[in-house]
Amino acid sequence: MDVFRRLVPSAIRRRYAVKFGIVLLILGLGVGLVGFGATAGITNQVEDRVQDDHTSFASQEAQNLQMWNEQNEHTIGVIAWSDVVASDEPDAIEERFLDWEEHLDADTHAISYVDTDDETVLASTNLDTGGEEPTTVDEIDGVPAEAYEEAAESEGVPWVSDAYTVDRELGDEQVTVMTYVLSVPNADDRAIVYTAELEAHANRLADDDGITTMVVDGDNNVMADNEGYGEDHETLGLAYGDQNADTIVEPARTEGAGTNQVPGSALSFDTAAYDFSDDEDYVVSSARVLGTDWVVVTHEPESQAYGFVNTVNDWGIYATLAGVLMIGLIGAVLGRNTAVSIDRLTGKASKMEEGDLDVDLETKRVDNIGRLYNGFDSMRDALREQIEEAEAAREDAERERKRVEEINGHLEEKADEYSDVMEAAADGNLTARMDAESDNEAMAEIADEFNQMLEEIEQTVAELNRFATDVATASEQVTASSEEVRSASQQVTESIQEISDGAERQNESLQSVNQEMSGLSTTTEEIAASSNEVADIAERTVDTGQEGQQAAQEAIAAMNEIETEAGGAVDEIRRLEEEVQQIDELIATISEIARQTNMLALNANIEASRSAGGQDDEGFSVVAKEVKALSEDVAEAADEAEDRLEAIRERTEQSADEVAGTSENIEDAGEQVEEAVKALEEIADLAQETNIGVQEISAATEEQAASTQEVVAMVDDAATVSEETTSEAENVAAAAEEQTTALTEVTKSASNLSGQAAELSEALDRFDTDADRAALELDFDEDDDPDLPGLETGDEASEEQTPEANDQRQGQGITLESSQPETSEPAETRDSETPQSTGFQAEETGTTSQSGFSEGRSTDPAPETDAEPAAAPEPDAEPAPAPDTEQDAHVPNIGESSGDATELGAEEILGIDDERDADVVAGEPAAEPETESADDADPLAGDAGEPNGDATDPLGEGATEPVEENAAEPLKPVEDTETDDEPETDAEPVPADTENADTQDDADDTVENDDDVFTFGNTDDE
Repeated sequence: MDVFRRLVPSAIRRRYAVKFGIVLLILGLGVGLVGFGATAGITNQVEDRVQDDHTSFASQEAQNLQMWNEQNEHTIGVIAWSDVVASDEPDAIEERFLDWEEHLDADTHAISYVDTDDETVLASTNLDTGGEEPTTVDEIDGVPAEAYEEAAESEGVPWVSDAYTVDRELGDEQVTVMTYVLSVPNADDRAIVYTAELEAHANRLADDDGITTMVVDGDNNVMADNEGYGEDHETLGLAYGDQNADTIVEPARTEGAGTNQVPGSALSFDTAAYDFSDDEDYVVSSARVLGTDWVVVTHEPESQAYGFVNTVNDWGIYATLAGVLMIGLIGAVLGRNTAVSIDRLTGKASKMEEGDLDVDLETKRVDNIGRLYNGFDSMRDALREQIEEAEAAREDAERERKRVEEINGHLEEKADEYSDVMEAAADGNLTARMDAESDNEAMAEIADEFNQMLEEIEQTVAELNRFATDVATASEQVTASSEEVRSASQQVTESIQEISDGAERQNESLQSVNQEMSGLSTTTEEIAASSNEVADIAERTVDTGQEGQQAAQEAIAAMNEIETEAGGAVDEIRRLEEEVQQIDELIATISEIARQTNMLALNANIEASRSAGGQDDEGFSVVAKEVKALSEDVAEAADEAEDRLEAIRERTEQSADEVAGTSENIEDAGEQVEEAVKALEEIADLAQETNIGVQEISAATEEQAASTQEVVAMVDDAATVSEETTSEAENVAAAAEEQTTALTEVTKSASNLSGQAAELSEALDRFDTDADRAALELDFDEDDDPDLPGLETGDEASEEQTPEANDQRQGQGITLESSQPETSEPAETRDSETPQSTGFQAEETGTTSQSGFSEGRSTDPAPETDAEPAAAPEPDAEPAPAPDTEQDAHVPNIGESSGDATELGAEEILGIDDERDADVVAGEPAAEPETESADDADPLAGDAGEPNGDATDPLGEGATEPVEENAAEPLKPVEDTETDDEPETDAEPVPADTENADTQDDADDTVENDDDVFTFGNTDDE
C-alpha cells in the first residue's frame, strides 16, 4: 500500500475532491466497460444465432433440392427396371409411359424410350413416334449424343443435364426443365430419357420478403431462384461471379454450409430481377446439395437479418450511458458535499494553527465529518489547557534557573580551591590536603575522600618502593633458573627428535602392511563374490531341472492324451470307410437304375420309331429322348460320385495309416521323455549337492574376508597411532624448542624487570610523603592482614595497580578552570564543549615531566589480562572487603577515567542545559523528588547515600553500601536528557563497553526520581 501511495502524485493525495473524482471516473469507466462488453457479448451471441439460422435455412433448401433430385433419379430407375421396358415393345411402353405421366407428380414433363444404336425414339409421351419416318434423338431437347454413351458407361447412375427451357405442350409459355438419361439394364442399346420441370420446384423455394434464394450449378451459373427467373427467364444461366464464387460457393462445396457478410456492390448482376443495393451489406448463406455439385445460396439485407441484433446493441449502449451518467451525478453530489465540508474544516484548522482558538467549530452534522468537528473542538480545549500548563512551567523553570546560578557561584569558588590542591598533588606533593568546610555537603565529601586518597597513595608509594626491591632480587633468581631449564629443554628436544624419526619409520612399515592386507582382503572378497555367483548358478540349475522334470511329466501326459485321441481318430476313420463302402453300394444301385432307364428310353424310342406318323408319336419320341438324356446324366453323375468316393476311400486309408504311425511315434517319444525325466531328476540331485558345497565354500570365504578386514582395521589403527605418535613427537620437539626460546626471552625479561624495578625505586623517591616506610615494611603482610590493599591478591590493590590506572595517574586530576584558558594543555587531552563559560573541568594536566609515575616504565600499555581488576560490585551484589578507613574503597579511584580528558561545566554537572529550558517551556514539568530531604535548610542536601553510578566512584556517586547511615543524599540532575546519555567512567580500568553500561543503567535506575543532584567526577563526553 505504501508503494501505491508513493506512485500517486502529491497533488492528488492532498485533495479529497480530486481523489473522489478519480474514483468516480474509474467507477464510471468500469461500469461503461462492463456495459459495453456485455452488450458486445450479447450482440455477438445474437449475430451467431442469426447466422446459424441462415445457415440452417440454406441447408434446408439444399436438402429439399436433394430430395427432389433423388426422387427423379428413383423414378427413372423404376421405369428402367419395369417389366414393360424389359419386354421391349414400343407400343406397350408408350402406353405405360402415358399412364405414368398422368399419375406422377406435376414435375414430370416427358418420358421417352430410345434406341441408342439407331439413335431413334421408340416411345415417348410428347413426341410422335407412329409416323412413317422414325423419330430421331435429336428431337429431344437438352440431351446431346454423348449423354447416352455416358449413361451406358455409368452402370446404373443416370446422366443429368443442365437446366434449360422448353415450350409447354399447351400454350406458348416456356418452362425450365432438367433431363435424366439412364441405360436400360440388360440392354445396352436401350435408354430411358426422363425430363422433369425444375421450375416447379423453384416455385416452391422460400419467398420471404427481402430474401433472395438462388441455386447455382457446377459452372457457378444460376439454375433456379425464387424470383421466377425474371422476365423471359433472363436469370437462367446467369453467372454468379468469380469473386462471389470463390468466397461463397466454393467454400460450401469443400467446407460445408456457412454464412458470410458480403457488400451489396459485390452482388451486381446484369438484370433487374435481383434488387441488390450497393449501399447495404447482405448476409449470404450457402449450402451444397448432396450428390451433386449444386449450391443453394440465400441473400438477406444485413439491416433486416440483424434487426433484433441492432436493437439489442442500441438499448445496451443506452443503458450503459445511463448507468455511467447516474453514477457521475450521484458521485458529484456526494463528493462535492464531503469535499466542501472538509475544505471548511481545513480552513478552521489553519486558523487554529495560526493561534486563533476562538474559531466556530459547531456543526449540525452527526456523521463522520460531524464527529471530526467535535474532535477538533476537544483538541482546541486540550491545547488551551496545555498552553496554560506550559506558561506555569516556564515560570517554575525561571525560578529554578536563578537557584542554580547561586549554586554554580559557590561551586566555582570551591572548585578553584580544590584545583590548587590537585595541581600540587599532581606535581608530586602528596602532603597537600583540601579544606573540607563547605556549604555544599557533596563538595565537603569530595574533599574528605580526596584527602583519604592522598593518604593511601602515600602508603602505596612506600609499598611500591619495597616491592621494586623484591622484584629486582626475584628477577636475578629467575634469570639463573631459566638458564638451567633452557639447557635441559635442549636435551629433551634432541631426544624427542630421535623418537619422532623412529615413529616415522614405524609408520611407513605399518602403511606397507596395511596396503598388503587391503589387497588380500580385496582378493578374498572377490573369491567370496565368485562363490556366491556359483551358488546362485547351482541353485538356478536345481530350479531349472525341477522345471524341466515337471515339463517332461506334462509332455508325457499330453502324449498319452494324443495317443488316445489318435486311437479314436483311427476308429472314426474305420467307421468312415464303412460308410463310404455303403455309399459306394448305393451309387452302384443308382448306376444300375440309370442303365435300366437308358434301356427303357431306348426301347421307347424304338417303339416310337415303329409307329411314326402321328403327332402323339412325335411327342412320345420327344419324351423318350428326354428320359434318355436324363438317364445319361444320372449315369455320368453316378460315375463321377464313384470316382470321388474311391479317392476318399484311398485318402481315408492313407490317413488311417498315418494316424497309426503317429501313434507309434508318440509311444516312442513318451518312452524317451520318461528317460529324460529320470536324467533331469539325477541332474537336480547333483545340482543340489553342488549348491550345498558351494554355499559352504562361500561361507568360509566370507569368514576369511571378515577376518582379513579385522586385521586390516587393526593394522590401520596401529598406523594411525604411529602417525599420531610421530605428529605428537614433532609437536613436543617444537614445543621444547619454543620453550627454550621462551626461557631465553624470560631471562631477558627478568633482567629488564630488575632494571625497571631499580628505575621504579628511583622514581618513587621523588614523591614527598609523611609515611613511615620502615613501619610499613614491618607491618605489611598480605597473609596476616587481608584488609590492607595488597599488591597481588586484593581486589582493591589490583584496581590500584592496573596499568590503566597508573597511566591515568600520570597526568590526571581535578583542576579549576578559570576564566583564562590553560596554556600548557597536553596534546592528548580531549576537551568537550560545555554550555557555559565556567565550571568544573576534569582533565589531564600532567605529562611525563609533571609526574614520576611514567619514569622507567614502558610506554606500551599493558594488556588487560595481565592485571585484571575486580569488577565493580553491582547495586544488589555483595560488596568487597572494606579497607581500614571508611573511604578506602573509594579513594584509590579518584584519578580513573576512560583515558581521555573531559570537561564538565556547572550546568552539565547539575544536569541543566538549554534543552531543559525548551522542555520546560514545552510543558514538561520538572521531576519531583519522591521523598523530602532531611535537611530542608540546605538546598544542596540530597540523597548522598544512594548509589549514583559505579560502586567505586568517589565523586558524588556513592558506593553500593553507604559509608554512613546518616549521610546526606546528593542532588539529582534536573531533567537533563543529554547527560543521561553520556556514560560515566567506571572506577575499574576495564573497557567501557563491558561493565560501564551495566553500572550506568543501575545508576540511572536509582536516581530516576530525584532532582537537584549534581555529579562531580570524570565523565566522557559523547
